[in-house]
Amino acid sequence: MAVEKAEERRLRADAQLNEDRLLEAAARAFADEGADASLKAIAKEAGVGIGTLYRRFPTRERLIEATYRNETARLCAAAPELLATEPPVRALRTWMDLFIDYMATKHGMADALPAILAAEDGLRMRTRDLLTEAGRGLVSAGIEAGEIRPDADPSDVLMALAGITLIAGAPSQRPLAHRLTDLLLAGLRPPRT
Repeated sequence: MAVEKAEERRLRADAQLNEDRLLEAAARAFADEGADASLKAIAKEAGVGIGTLYRRFPTRERLIEATYRNETARLCAAAPELLATEPPVRALRTWMDLFIDYMATKHGMADALPAILAAEDGLRMRTRDLLTEAGRGLVSAGIEAGEIRPDADPSDVLMALAGITLIAGAPSQRPLAHRLTDLLLAGLRPPRT
């Protein structure tokens, strides 16, 4: 009996590892190729068979939704991790770069996301709230350190970042996105007296 339970736990861990690899591969594929990326290629890149992909994500839409949720969770989790290892402004700047990567993946799924977001009541607003809270922690730490202006609003920062990705969201435009992000960060600094 104990052997069976240990085996089940190991299988669950293997299944979780497979899912993690599938979601990482899907995020890259959707960012590069869009929502119509080959599921077979995603499975291959993840090191699993197509049957494993379909057992976990029976439809393309389920894979896209899971990728969207996973990428959101990863971006939100990065904020406190960055604050634990970097000064506040550097943590915020690194998170901004991660946000641009996140939006590139989201843009790759743009054709399929509206239907998914419409079907999942409140998902769009929950995502925005999660991202705003992650940004709030970074902005607040910068304000507390005196490196970000006290009137900086995390929602405004998020909207400005989203605007940057609309203008320069393609991988080939990454240098422009970095310059615009630097300008945004400069505008968040406290005025010199």
